[in-house]
Amino acid sequence: MTAASLAVQFLNGLANASTLFLLACGLSLIFGVTRIVNFAHGSLYMLGAYVAWSLTQHLSGGVGFWASMFGAAVAVAALGALIESALLRRLYRSPELLQLLATFALTLIIRDAVLYIWGPEDLLGPRAPGLAGSINILGRAFPQYDVVLIVVGPLVLLALHVLLTRTRWGAMVRAATQDRDMAAAVGVNQAILFTSVFALGSGLAGLAGALQLPREPASASLDLFAIGDAFVVVVVGGMGSIPGAFVAALIIAEIKALCIALGSVDLPLLGTVAFPKFTLVAEFIVMAVVLIVRPWGLFGQPQSIQRALNPAEPPSHAAPRWFYWLAGALCFALAVAPLALGETSYALVLAIDIFIAILFAASLYSLVGPGGMHSFGHAAYFGLGAYAAALLLKSAGAPMPVALALSPLGGALGALLFGWFCVRLSGVYFAMLTLAFSQIVWSIAYQWDAVTGGSNGLIGVWPSQWLASHTAYYWLSLALCVAGLVFLRIIHLSPFGAALRAARDNPLRAEAIGIDRRSVQWRAFTIAGAVGGLAGGLFAFSKGSISPETLSVSRSIDGLVMVLFGGVESALGPIVGAAGFVALQDTIARHVDYWRAMLGFFMLALTLLFPGGLAGVWRRRS
Repeated sequence: MTAASLAVQFLNGLANASTLFLLACGLSLIFGVTRIVNFAHGSLYMLGAYVAWSLTQHLSGGVGFWASMFGAAVAVAALGALIESALLRRLYRSPELLQLLATFALTLIIRDAVLYIWGPEDLLGPRAPGLAGSINILGRAFPQYDVVLIVVGPLVLLALHVLLTRTRWGAMVRAATQDRDMAAAVGVNQAILFTSVFALGSGLAGLAGALQLPREPASASLDLFAIGDAFVVVVVGGMGSIPGAFVAALIIAEIKALCIALGSVDLPLLGTVAFPKFTLVAEFIVMAVVLIVRPWGLFGQPQSIQRALNPAEPPSHAAPRWFYWLAGALCFALAVAPLALGETSYALVLAIDIFIAILFAASLYSLVGPGGMHSFGHAAYFGLGAYAAALLLKSAGAPMPVALALSPLGGALGALLFGWFCVRLSGVYFAMLTLAFSQIVWSIAYQWDAVTGGSNGLIGVWPSQWLASHTAYYWLSLALCVAGLVFLRIIHLSPFGAALRAARDNPLRAEAIGIDRRSVQWRAFTIAGAVGGLAGGLFAFSKGSISPETLSVSRSIDGLVMVLFGGVESALGPIVGAAGFVALQDTIARHVDYWRAMLGFFMLALTLLFPGGLAGVWRRRS
């Protein structure tokens, strides 16, 4: 590493920090006022890049280029205003998870709309006229356009500071950030204020995507990458803090730049360490460290422990006797179904996927429902169980039944370690820390070629000969799924389950009567990780392979969608939600090209018409 390369990477970090700040400050502004965790914010960033590309195809010259950049921001801002007024305005009083489901549905719709309009190919935009060259930094070339980006970030920060502190609109925003109800009581028109804030935040995301176009192509995969980075910056800086977002963006961008500048370094005892690989997970390591040391972020305010005004689930009680007879009859019907379907039936393969999804969703539900803990990284324990089973079979030579039996141990150990840190937080910060740990595990699996197979994963993970047929594995999956559900139900109906719900509904009162809230939640976290690990082990042997995709954010979100799809008001929610989600996804994907958009519209309709989920509809009727 030379001084020249270090200086260039430092400047690269400043340029990246500007784009990251533009993206994150919009999300922070939206959350600070509306309290909505907008999962579709990354999609707005992606749309900014695509709209800017289209505008640059029709507008030429320097004026045309910059008009395209700001035109894209205006277009995305208008779309954001439409989304807020037509959809999100109906969900402000809804639970955070329901808002997450709605914005995730928007992500699916926007991604398929992008594929329909612009196609699947990456689109590289033109270079900025007059800024296509470079300047000399200690003998190294540095792009002129990046110099402009370095200036843009501080200018936007200054403009937002003036807007929020020197204008009447800014005073209303600050009032709504502190206390929305009091702001409404003194005459602030919340409808207009929230729409304008959402439009401004969306426009900043669109501007960030547009300004990044000359540096990287517009791609349909930008949305998930962007939302992950935005969440990290907002949480590290402190939810709702614009200066915090700026400082966090600088720290994260410069750490990534330093990793690239260091390259591969020989260290004592560790050998050769390739620091550029850490760029995949650097921001999540920073977030984990910050949240462990300062749980409310660098510039955030401590959150007080409050009673849950809307418990996620009513008190559990034993079901009537007729329900157990009905459940037994259903299990018997499922057990004899392969005899009628035949070994080659595709329905058996789909049913195995459904059983695994039910087990995974039920393990997550035990956190979200009775525990009141909203995890964004539950796929980590699913993946740890899958990798544990695969490595025991491939590397340790363990028999397949033994490897499968020990797969819950992989998920439980990961949950035991990460849960100790996570249960010390609550709300959005808890969710973000679970996401950070999940991404750290994903990065290890993605890059540890010698053990996990890296990005290619592990292949040849097949069940024993006596379980090789679809029928035999179907029965195994059904038996373990039922056993897992019964185990979780016993836990929920036990005194431990009552203590867990007490810690959820009124943490202060629970601690006053002698319940160790953190200990109870930690144990629940570990139990959920173990059941999720069992689902992962079943998944590995059903597919014959395992890859880092199993640990990805998208799988964690799928699990949340399954739980919300069924509803968190009933223990039947994860069963109905997982079965319905997998069956619906399979049906739509096989018959419709743009199946994500169809699934997104269905989820939006469910959110607006049946906010309690499918099982919640039946519960209210009964």
